[in-house]
Amino acid sequence: MSKSAEKTYARLRVASNLRKAREAAGLSQEDLAIKAGFHRTYVSQIERAVNNATIDNICRLAEFLGVDVHELFIDPHQQ
Repeated sequence: MSKSAEKTYARLRVASNLRKAREAAGLSQEDLAIKAGFHRTYVSQIERAVNNATIDNICRLAEFLGVDVHELFIDPHQQ
């Protein structure tokens, strides 16, 4: 797998897992964004794998979702 494909795959993992965790928490993108101090479009961009979120921001989102950050990096097809 090329380096760019690996990066894209990592974004897709975070995107899928973030969406699942957010929905499991019963939060809209806007609700999560407000709690974590982000703009709604930022959360949307992460969930669509458009934005390359920093690890600090991913940790912040995990904290407000009540999940361990490693859960956002797990292969969603192996859960």
